[in-house]
Amino acid sequence: MCGIAGIVSQQATVNSDLFDALTMLQHRGQDAAGIITNEGHRLYLRKENGLVRDVFHADDQMAKLRGNMGVAHVRYPTAGTSTSAEAQPFYTNTPFGISLSHNGNLTNAEELKQELFLEDRRHLNTESDSEVLLNVFAHELLQRGVLRLTPEDIFAAVSGVHLRCRGAYACVAMITGYGVVGFRDPYGIRPIVYGRREAAKGGYDYLIASESVALDALGYELVDDIAPGEAVLITLDGKLHKRQCAANPIYSPCIFEHVYLARPDSVMDDIYVYKARLRMGVKLAEKILRDWADHDIDVVIPIPDTSRVAGAELAARLGVLYREGFIKNRYIGRTFIMPGQAQRKKSVRQKLNPVDIEFRGKNVLLVDDSIVRGTTSKEIIEMARDAGAKKVYFASASPPVRYPNVYGIDMPTSSELVAHGRSLAELEAMLGADRLIYQDLEDLIDAVQFGNPNITRFDCSVFNGEYITQDVTTEYLNQLELFRSDAAKAARRKAQTVIELPNA
Repeated sequence: MCGIAGIVSQQATVNSDLFDALTMLQHRGQDAAGIITNEGHRLYLRKENGLVRDVFHADDQMAKLRGNMGVAHVRYPTAGTSTSAEAQPFYTNTPFGISLSHNGNLTNAEELKQELFLEDRRHLNTESDSEVLLNVFAHELLQRGVLRLTPEDIFAAVSGVHLRCRGAYACVAMITGYGVVGFRDPYGIRPIVYGRREAAKGGYDYLIASESVALDALGYELVDDIAPGEAVLITLDGKLHKRQCAANPIYSPCIFEHVYLARPDSVMDDIYVYKARLRMGVKLAEKILRDWADHDIDVVIPIPDTSRVAGAELAARLGVLYREGFIKNRYIGRTFIMPGQAQRKKSVRQKLNPVDIEFRGKNVLLVDDSIVRGTTSKEIIEMARDAGAKKVYFASASPPVRYPNVYGIDMPTSSELVAHGRSLAELEAMLGADRLIYQDLEDLIDAVQFGNPNITRFDCSVFNGEYITQDVTTEYLNQLELFRSDAAKAARRKAQTVIELPNA
């Protein structure tokens, strides 16, 4: 899960707009941030570990990012690597000078690394699959053998990417002195939108971003989502070109974006995230009334922030009180995307503090968007009991997360998913809940699909284990577990901090 943005402006420097866009996308990655801009034949880059406000905290740093075209990125480390070398955008000078930001994950990255080295004669400097994607795109563009680019050359290169790359990718790429192109994998797994605003001297400025909230904040009108397999090119003169570049695109966006990842005020694939979450609350309430009609719930309390919308609608449909029983410390990041189980557990009580009067002597239904590793849920249930709750029930707005995610979300290993291989009764005992209620998958799909019936399939792999790219094998998942478990990440972080001293 990352956030990407790209801007082509007709008269203004884009540094401050890219900064604002990244700030609006900060929820998609808190590990690193980067911006690269283009003025004439020169590129200006700053990227580093940290939040957007920390990476770009000085006026002189922003002033150095000159030019009216640029791309940007916020990152969280799916693979657990936290060095600034992995921060994006990535750059390659051949051909033309290309800078790229990527959200997603390639499932055939290792195979492509070998191809790039042995056949394409391209050097990779990091372990990031985003650098792999950049070099595939660059090689496909180089194969055009032209000195002066046309939109047709760009679209042909994107078509080549689709033929070689598998997995999830939503990208913005800047070609020095030419323009910015945004493109999306043929399944449309990760989100990407584009919009425009009138330029002061005529024409339009264009912004491509992961979510529509970035457009809203900067006064851009949402034009459309980039469709699965499609590419949208904005040239430096402000002209927009678009083309379907995949042979058989199949709309299959990630449903977990609507559950947790996206901001509720975003619109994705013509679906309002806020409305989808309202409908999740309705579906949960209907399930409770169907399966537990004689419930004794006194109050519904959401886990801030992503479950508030579903929790409020759930309480209204059940006809019980809705209360904000947890106060959130807004200076603690999203625990889901923190790199390590110990850090997530420690952060829960720093992040949330119960208002004990809302719990004391009551049967409380806690509502969260999902239960992934279970660490946060277990801590929160204990906090509710410590605050005086008589009974603690727990509802998840999504089904049990039982399978790894391979498309860019940090749910990589089955062994670290609390619901994997466990029954409902076992989960209730393990988490310490008096009752556990999960959303049914069919109801979740209905809640999201209602906003756009034209989307007939979603990526629900974390819930059902069905990987839509149809290339995910048991061997691949085993290798992923070896590389991306919390233990493996911790070992890599420890190795990064080792200082080798010379022999005395």
